[in-house]
Amino acid sequence: MTTTASIVERYKNVMFPAAAPYHGDNPLVVDHAKDQYIWDIDGNKYLDFFGGVLTVSVGHCNEEITARTIEQLQKVQHTSTVYINEIMVRVAEKVVELTPGRLQKVYFTNSGTEANETAIMAARMYTGNPTIIALRHAYSGRSMTAMTVTAHGTWRLGGVVDPYIRHVRNPYTFRAPAGLTPQQVVDLCVQDLEETLATVTDGKLAAFIAEPIQGVGGFIVPPQDYFGRIAPIVRAAGGVFISDEVQTGWGRTGGKWFGIEQWGVEPDVMTFAKGMGNGSPIGCTVTTPEIAEAVKGATFSTFGGNPVTMATVLATLEYMEKYDLKTNAAEQGARLRAKLEELQSEFNFIGEVRGMGLMQALEIVKPHSTEPDAARTAALLNAAKDKGLLLGKGGLYGNVIRISPHLNTTAADVDTATELLAKALVAVS
Repeated sequence: MTTTASIVERYKNVMFPAAAPYHGDNPLVVDHAKDQYIWDIDGNKYLDFFGGVLTVSVGHCNEEITARTIEQLQKVQHTSTVYINEIMVRVAEKVVELTPGRLQKVYFTNSGTEANETAIMAARMYTGNPTIIALRHAYSGRSMTAMTVTAHGTWRLGGVVDPYIRHVRNPYTFRAPAGLTPQQVVDLCVQDLEETLATVTDGKLAAFIAEPIQGVGGFIVPPQDYFGRIAPIVRAAGGVFISDEVQTGWGRTGGKWFGIEQWGVEPDVMTFAKGMGNGSPIGCTVTTPEIAEAVKGATFSTFGGNPVTMATVLATLEYMEKYDLKTNAAEQGARLRAKLEELQSEFNFIGEVRGMGLMQALEIVKPHSTEPDAARTAALLNAAKDKGLLLGKGGLYGNVIRISPHLNTTAADVDTATELLAKALVAVS
């Protein structure tokens, strides 16, 4: 008989130990999924409020998406970018239509890692400068360059080094020096950027890359004027602004298509992945014509623009438009946030509730302090699973619960999830 235990044992025999799943000795072995729910191999049912790390954006096995994926599978499955397929052009046109400002040229890859690599390469070729500035607590992917841009020690493997990548203070108001207001935190971040440019660079930049809300970092939301003050400094140094929308893009933050729009700043490059394809592997970089034209020579992505993936992506984006899911994300995100703040008032180890739209987080701390409590966070993740609720984890100290339901989640889903979460919080009190 196939059981969780038997599959876990086989998994350990053949997989890299570093690819460790959630929930320790009792990981979830998925059997099937539909809409907002996942069932494990033992028949247990779970409400999914992490969406495969913000990737399943419009529900598991969404019938409208699946039908169009199958239709394309039966037409043509792969050509590579040495040929043009019309569905790829349609997706690129949709990206250009929806992204802000002068973003008009698109390059498809397979993941957020590759999308960020493409953005960094293009920025360096366009500016002629090698230096990249990123934020501490950032996560940019798992290639060597992306891990060097990442400023989150757990995810920097293999001795990654790039002498032209620098990291500056991030606007993490909860963990800023004691007593600083959000405005003073922004002042400190601006000062740190200016000092970094003056001391450890030649004053010239290729790019500044940032997630509008830091994902793996623990859904860190900057103060409203942060990007507006940073972007002019970057451009004065000759750099371009890359907005990493791998987690925040496509309605996730509520009310707008892209996270950076919440701050009223127009980027020079945007990168996407995850929720753009509802689980299908996708990476996308979009930029201005002059930056795209600076990428001279041959470049190639075997699976970038794959017609099956493109059909899935186009179906997903059109589904989001059809059902106005960015508005739903704002409405259900507000409902979720209110309920999380009610729970914060009941449990003294919830240090902060933060986020935007359907991208919300709980920072778990020792009671009545700001000291991270990674052990209780892990216990809470497991307790939620035991109650039938799947959540995520993040933060530099492993003490942030990440909550990111599908964009078509309902008020009933939010109510059920927070009821289950309340029970899990009691269990770890």
